[in-house]
Formats: sequence, structure tokens, C-alpha cells
Amino acid sequence: MNKYKLTTTKKNGLFQIEALKDFGNVSKGDLGGYIEKEANLSQYGNAWVYGDAWVYGNAWVYGNAQVYGNAQVYGNALVYGNAQVSGNAQVYGNAWVYGNAWVYGDAWVYGKLKLEAGYLFGFKWKGETIQEIDAGEGNYLIAKDEVKLGKNEVETKDTIVVGGVTYKRV
Repeated sequence: MNKYKLTTTKKNGLFQIEALKDFGNVSKGDLGGYIEKEANLSQYGNAWVYGDAWVYGNAWVYGNAQVYGNAQVYGNALVYGNAQVSGNAQVYGNAWVYGNAWVYGDAWVYGKLKLEAGYLFGFKWKGETIQEIDAGEGNYLIAKDEVKLGKNEVETKDTIVVGGVTYKRV
């Protein structure tokens, strides 16, 4: 028995999906994200496309993979295993995201990249300066914007201000 069907609700030429049975953390009747055709999302396993996420072209999501938020998976991309793609992330071209890999935020994975494990959450444009700031105990803050190090007036610990957001070193 199929786990989902294409509904008549469309967005940008893609069909919204509806669960036909309970599986994983999806319940029968839940509405999912948008796919172009059944070949984009496996009828087996717990793979699912949530919310406003889109999967189209020759892209395929299967296994226990999850695509959610405003994420897009397209081209010949594969997302499978326990992989997650979320936020405004895009996976496209011939890229593979699989295993326990997470792609989120504004990250783009494309070309021939194969991400098996780890976290990918941003990207660097050619010519941009990326800063790696030691936050202590082997941790680092990666920043693209102007970064200021200073003392918090209330506490004596160092703080890091990135794009108007203050991060405290502990």
C-alpha cells in the first residue's frame, strides 16, 4: 500500500502530498510538502517532505530522509538514509546527501558533492572573508559579517557580536 498520494493542491506546478497511513512521525491524513511526481519521493521507508519544502526534477528522497522548511531538492540530487535538508537549504545538480548528514540554514549543496555525515549550514561566496573565532574548549564561531570582540558591561566574560547578535564566551 502506498504511504502517500499527490493531492490536487499545487504550488509552482508541484503537487502537495498527503499521507495515506501512519509511518515514522507522520500520521494518516497529514499534508506534506510539494513534489513534481511520485518518482521524487519513495513510497517505502519513512522519508517525507514537510511544510513548504519542494522536491522536483529527477531528484529522489528515500530511506528515512526528511526535507522540510523552505528547502528545495532538485536536478539529479539524492537525499537518503537519515539525512535532513531544512531551512532555506538547496540540494541540486548531481549532489548526494545521505547517511546522518544535515544540510540546513542557507546552505547550498550542488555539483558532484557527496555529503555522508556532518552538518552543512552556510556557504561562502567567492571573495568573501570568513573568520574563525576561537570560542574556547575547541569550539569556534564561523562568521562572515563584521565581528567585534569586547567585554560585556554586566559580566566580565568576553562576548562576540556578529550582525547585532551577542554571543557570550563561557
